Amino acid sequence: MTGRAGKTRNIFLVWLVWPLLTLGIYHLVWYYKVNREARDFDRGITVDPVVSVLAVTVGWVVIVPPFVSIYNTGQRIARMQQAAGMQATCNPLIGLVLAFVFSLHVLYYQQELNQIWARYQQPEEGSEVPLAA
Repeated sequence: MTGRAGKTRNIFLVWLVWPLLTLGIYHLVWYYKVNREARDFDRGITVDPVVSVLAVTVGWVVIVPPFVSIYNTGQRIARMQQAAGMQATCNPLIGLVLAFVFSLHVLYYQQELNQIWARYQQPEEGSEVPLAA
């Protein structure tokens, strides 16, 4: 089985610099890309990246959807780690708690994703990589 590699990103640029420069728009772009990468990496992960972004934007009206989406994204990253043959170190509960602290979940989740791409020696984004499970 193979999957598509995602992009290694600088965790501080993703968390602080790009969102500040784009008035928060980059955060939504990043969130879409991370969920798309999860779907493309492991075909067993079913997620619609657009729905994930809608959950963290207009989902605030209902209060609960953003938190469910953030938690589920952490679960997807942990599943990606397992599919890469790694120990699942991404804890969605930690990600959820960090969302309340300066949106640090972005930094945490990107660091966990970067570990996956490092396992494959920084593959080119979109290239095929072998999955362990």
